[in-house]
This record gives sequence, structure tokens and C-alpha cells, in this order.
Amino acid sequence: MKTDHILVTVSGPDHPGITTKLMATIHESGDSLQDMGQAVTHGLLSLSFLIEIKNRVDGEAPVIKELLFQASKMNLNLTFQEIEKKQDLPNVDEDKFILNCVSPDKIYANFIRDIARCLADYNINIQRIDNVRPTNFKALEITTTVPKNLDYSALKEKLMTISTDHQVDVAFLKDNVFRRSKRLIVFDMDSTLIQTEVIDEMADVMGVGEEVRAVTHRAMNGEMDFDESLRQRVSKLKGLTLEQMQTILEGLPFTKGAEEFVKTVKNLGYKVALISGGFSFFANALKEKLDLDYAFANDLKVVDGTLTGEVEGTIINAQQKALLVKVIAQQEKIALEQVVAIGDGANDLPMLSTAGLGIAYHAKDIVRKEAQNHMSHGPMTSILYFLGIPGAEAVADGLSESH
Repeated sequence: MKTDHILVTVSGPDHPGITTKLMATIHESGDSLQDMGQAVTHGLLSLSFLIEIKNRVDGEAPVIKELLFQASKMNLNLTFQEIEKKQDLPNVDEDKFILNCVSPDKIYANFIRDIARCLADYNINIQRIDNVRPTNFKALEITTTVPKNLDYSALKEKLMTISTDHQVDVAFLKDNVFRRSKRLIVFDMDSTLIQTEVIDEMADVMGVGEEVRAVTHRAMNGEMDFDESLRQRVSKLKGLTLEQMQTILEGLPFTKGAEEFVKTVKNLGYKVALISGGFSFFANALKEKLDLDYAFANDLKVVDGTLTGEVEGTIINAQQKALLVKVIAQQEKIALEQVVAIGDGANDLPMLSTAGLGIAYHAKDIVRKEAQNHMSHGPMTSILYFLGIPGAEAVADGLSESH
């Protein structure tokens, strides 16, 4: 008996029951389904499937006639083509990656053009493109296959350029079992969870803001040792009172979308931690306000309600941040591949590289270049798309309505 393969493509208005009827027709024919793919764009269906033909009558495949009849009844277009040798179908040793693209405004054709050209330049094939926000064209999930010898560093640099040019955030994530099974979120505090550097606010109260900001800038850009920079800055805070610190705390602005992001992941059962090179007075207060599971930061020495200008205990520097990520994951029995770390400064880089998914959020240039992924344009809730969390659209819509 002759055996060959036919590729069938069905298109037209989408509605429930289409796949059921077509698959029933194939089953009743005695032929065999070998492959299929389906997508819906703006209410229009595009469905393709490969049939291995086992039954022919006078050289014809009866299943095709039946499929044409069923498609006509459902007001669908059906085309088909014979594929003589199945072994001619692509069979390449490739990994599968997802390219997430999220825009704070909307996605335009020239962005997709540049992304598609970039992927083609690196021999990356697009398998499918899904609009994950049907009501607003702002977020795409592009499924790709990637050659084994891909230069990831060069690709990342090119993607970062396109992201900056078009003001669209992108993340290139391996499509494996861990991509949608994150369980722990770890935040930096200053300029990540909140919009400011707390130590700079403290310095302003003491009249040394400009001097301290200069040191903060150098430290966050990796231009000086963090421990030494912290001691230098804290020494200039001598005399600041706890009452003044409380006033600063009450005025700290959360990063746009941060509270909604934390609430969403907490409701889904994620553990959330704050690991900061800042100060425990503020980190512990944020932990309580946001119902976080952990908060680690530096302790300032206080005598009679006033800062002495000294740091107590072990300084939470870059290495300590990475270590604490591992400690929390071990405590919660969570694999590092299931950890998401979010930060903005050079002292966050070891923490970002330790986590399964590290995101440089509205970060300094050195951090954007070194981190696995970066988000520089949208609110914190946009990260939900990178995690594949259902409900991201509703959260983002609610956020835009509240601002």
C-alpha cells in the first residue's frame, strides 16, 4: 500500500467545534495525524496539520474529500498539498527559545521587522508569533528555534539595541520546564522596588546630598568598592535621628507597578524577598507593608535614637546578595532555576546571574550590558509577561487606569 503525507491548511472565522470535527474525520478515515499547529488572529483561524495517508481509492485519498466537505459546512477555506517524502521535513539540532516583547505603548510593524531581521541574521527560525494581549497590541510571545552554535552575547547586544531604539522590552528565554515554574522573586530595594536611593534622601536631610550622590553613582556603576563606598556615605549621616528616618520612609515612592506585581505573585503562591545594600530600617518596613517573606539589609548603629555614622554587622554587598539568594532558595527548597532576581546596580549583578532569571530593571548601562535580560521601558507589571503569568493583561490594565 502506498504511504505518503498530505499537509492540510484550514482558514476562516474561528468558532468552537472546528478542530473536533476535522480530527473526527481523520480518525474515521483510518489515516494518521502526524503533526499540527493552530493559531487565531483577530478572530480568524489558521490551522495546519500533516496526515499520513494509509488508505487510497483509485490513487485518491478519501479523507481529503471528507475534510473539504466538513470545511465547506463550517464556512472555512481548506487547501492541501502532498509531501512525497516525510524525511525531507526539517530535522535540525536546535534549542527552542521564547522571545517576549512588551511595549508600554503599542508594538509597531517596524519593530517586528527589525526583530525578524535580527533573528534571521543569526539563523534563528520563527515558529510562531502569539499576541498575548488581544485587546491591545502591546505584548508578543515569539517562539523560535535556535542553532546550537549561536553567539548569544552578540545576539543579546543586537536585541538590546533594537529594544532601546523602539522602546520595547525584550527577553530571550529558553523554553524549558523552568520557564513557567518560577517560585521565588528577589528584589533589590533602592531604584528597583522604590524609585529612589534612600541613602541619598538621608544625605539631603543632613545637607550632604550632592557629596553622597556622587559616591552612590560611582558605587552603582561599579567604579568603586561597595563596602568602602557604604562606610564613606554612612559616616556622613552621623546625627540623623530615627524620627527623621521615619519621615523619609513615609515619603518613599514605590516604582510604578511594584505593588501590583508583588500582590499578583504573592496571590499565586510565590515567595518574595528583598535583599538590599540599603538599610534594614527601611527594608523591614517595606517587608511589612508588602507582606514580603524575607528582608535583608544593612544595620545602622543607633545610640539614643540617633545614627552614629557606623554600620553594624556584615555588610550586604554584591557577594552577600548572591549568597542570600542561595540561602533563601535552599530554605524554601526551591531550585535556583526557579528564582527571579530583579535589580538595577552593579552590586546586583552576582545576584542576577545566580538566579534562573535575572532582570536588570531600569538599570545602569553597565548592568544592562552584563545582565541576562533587561527591562527599561515598562512598569514592573510588565515582568509578568516574562514569567508567563495569566492575568498579566488585567493587572496592567488596572494599573494604567489607576495612574
